[in-house]
Amino acid sequence: MQTQILGSSVTADTWSVFHPITAEDATAMAVMRAIVEPNKGRMQGTAARVRFDAIMERVTAPEGVTYEADTVGGVSGLWCKPEDARPGEVVLHIHGGWFNWGSAQAFRHLVGHIAVSAGVQAFVPEYRLAPEHPFPAAPEDIRASYLGLIERGFSKIAVTGDSAGGNLALGLIAFVSAGTTSAKSALVASVALSPVTDLSLSGESWTTRAAVDPYFTRPQAAKLVRSYLAGHDATDPFVSPLHINLAGLPPIRVHVGDDEVLLDNSVRFVERAIAVGVDVRLDVWKGMVHGFLGSVGRLAASEEALRLIGEFLIERFAAPAVQR
Repeated sequence: MQTQILGSSVTADTWSVFHPITAEDATAMAVMRAIVEPNKGRMQGTAARVRFDAIMERVTAPEGVTYEADTVGGVSGLWCKPEDARPGEVVLHIHGGWFNWGSAQAFRHLVGHIAVSAGVQAFVPEYRLAPEHPFPAAPEDIRASYLGLIERGFSKIAVTGDSAGGNLALGLIAFVSAGTTSAKSALVASVALSPVTDLSLSGESWTTRAAVDPYFTRPQAAKLVRSYLAGHDATDPFVSPLHINLAGLPPIRVHVGDDEVLLDNSVRFVERAIAVGVDVRLDVWKGMVHGFLGSVGRLAASEEALRLIGEFLIERFAAPAVQR
């Protein structure tokens, strides 16, 4: 059973929200699809890095944000610094790109918007990419960055990530939650945007959303995942957060488009987190595709999702520390 709240369908158990699409967004998405669908599934290997970064560079720049290169925990990256950012609090954002593409520089505007919404600085680590550096290089770099932020004196850290970065973000919070008290006490929340939680590429949405997803195909994703895993078991919890022991994780919010082959990666992860008592919510956006938050300033759905992310992070940063 569903009820209407502020234009969104909220399930009776309150852990999932379905957001309808506006007429204006539907028109804009139709135009976007006509442009990108001819190249569906064609981005492959390291040759796609330049093109992928160029796509991310199109994200509208947020106002009042400066950027600064730095090294945190031995990992180079980029700071996104809004005006009047609160001290002692930080977002660690892990960028997407199917473990093979992406850079802190290309994602700076997207992360800048998240930083502004939360009122804190954000650091984007330049983690090592496959195929040159397969698993476990990326998660090792992410962990080093997190611990480096604690060494810098940040007492409250929210971990966010998109796509493959969502995979790494969820893996990081599970690692931290099972670790030492000092590292665990700094972790306040996580936000995952269309996370890749299952590297075995199971889930019905690979079939049910295959026609409507304008970007990815299963054969394309399988090649990219093989490049990252380099023979490692795709069902290992260390590479697929869907199989992690989710008990004891901090509050999590997951946002995903309804027109994504990765939809079930989000749905199944949230269902499993709910089953073990995690404070988690799933926001599904009708008519939206992978990476829709990058259209902030152009799509109402992107603006609303960013607002919800900011409200959640502000609330979590303000909450008293919880020993887990």
